[in-house]
Amino acid sequence: MSRLDFTTENAENNVRIDKWLSEQDCGVSRSMLQRLLKEDKITVNGKPVGKSYQLKCGDRIIVEIPDPEPLDVEPENIPLEIVYSDDHLLVVNKPKGMVVHPAAGNYSGTMVNALLYHCGGQLSSINGIIRPGIVHRIDKNTSGLLIVAKTDMAHQRLAEQIKAHTFTREYHAVVCGRFKEPTGIIDAPIGRHPIDRKKMCVTDKNSKEARTEYTVLDEFDNYSYVKLKLFTGRTHQIRVHMSYIGHPVFGDDVYGKPSKLCEGQCLHAKKIGFIHPADGKYYEFDSELPEYFRSVLNRLSGGRI
Repeated sequence: MSRLDFTTENAENNVRIDKWLSEQDCGVSRSMLQRLLKEDKITVNGKPVGKSYQLKCGDRIIVEIPDPEPLDVEPENIPLEIVYSDDHLLVVNKPKGMVVHPAAGNYSGTMVNALLYHCGGQLSSINGIIRPGIVHRIDKNTSGLLIVAKTDMAHQRLAEQIKAHTFTREYHAVVCGRFKEPTGIIDAPIGRHPIDRKKMCVTDKNSKEARTEYTVLDEFDNYSYVKLKLFTGRTHQIRVHMSYIGHPVFGDDVYGKPSKLCEGQCLHAKKIGFIHPADGKYYEFDSELPEYFRSVLNRLSGGRI
């Protein structure tokens, strides 16, 4: 059994515990938190509470996470580009088209299946039996670097860095249109789309803060090659923000328009940086642009790139 320990601050007065915990990016899904509350696995100041409990300044919250059930997800010998690995974590360069973790009706061929094989089952249990080791995700058709936790300690400390916005995440993308300004910050909250629940959107209703910085690296006829820095990590954040300002990611068939040159969005998680949970040192990794991305740049630039 693993355990998470929190203490509230002044700003958290009168906030429901289920809402507050779901916003902590602690690697536990909201549905799992609700189950733990029902099972009295979450205590405040030593006593079990229900999901409607309103937090007070100085409350100490203990979340006890049971050991995971035996995995139904099978290890698979799928090639992985492992950029770095030690006893606590690994960094993987995910190819475009690979799903990160299993979901209903899709329990094979994912990065988790591959990780279970390559790591011999040594992955953190905080995210349950379907997403072992997964600290953060990138979309199926986004390529690039992901960090994976091997231990619960590493998982929790990495999740804390993501929540505190000290986790470096830099993406490269090709987007539609040219920019008036060579750099800028998009500061617009993101929440679930009110009609299409599979999509996200910029909204003030039931949303969370979201900030993305863009820098134009090059321009073509009606496209731009940009660098993007995430200050927050909301679902589909870059794709939603770029579409919101009128520059959808090239090839994005959800928030923009599909393209014959690129199956899905032309978006690559190029750089990742973090404080190592064990030795306290800063680690940073950079990946080369994959072939599909270079091909799009080459076509749009007329062979200049």
